[in-house]
Amino acid sequence: MNKIDSYRFLGPVTAKLVRRWIDREPLREIPWTPLRKPLNESTVSMLSTAGLALAGDRPFDQDGERRDPWWGDPSFRVIPRDTAEDDVRVYHLHVDTRHTEQDLNCTLPLTRLRELELAGEIGRSAPSHFSIMGYLLDPTEMLERSIPEIILRMRAEQVDVVLLAPF
Repeated sequence: MNKIDSYRFLGPVTAKLVRRWIDREPLREIPWTPLRKPLNESTVSMLSTAGLALAGDRPFDQDGERRDPWWGDPSFRVIPRDTAEDDVRVYHLHVDTRHTEQDLNCTLPLTRLRELELAGEIGRSAPSHFSIMGYLLDPTEMLERSIPEIILRMRAEQVDVVLLAPF
């Protein structure tokens, strides 16, 4: 198994500083919203932090991150529910992407979600699923722009449940 090096673009002093920032972050209460209807009647969408994009879509900005390792791309990409695995690319500099490249279900389990739908475990897979870049030292822009847009799209698709797929 390959070791994940989330700090490989940071110098040793900067990496140590970032680790200390993370350790100082206070624990927060997780907001919990109970389901309003049974799972087998619910529409489910997924949000991956793997930096996934369709092959024909704009990739996440890895060059910007290489130039400035303090920065991460705050945008998001839409992955339609019927997307074939071969149509998805991984744009993440901080993890070993080979597993996802071999099996998309490692980071965005579209096939497993379809199976749950066919088995009647969930009502349906949402028309759209979403991917963001999981490496953001300053999530302000993502929280102010990308996340509200994702929420609007999920509401328009009447999503009841969001599965988070951290990478």
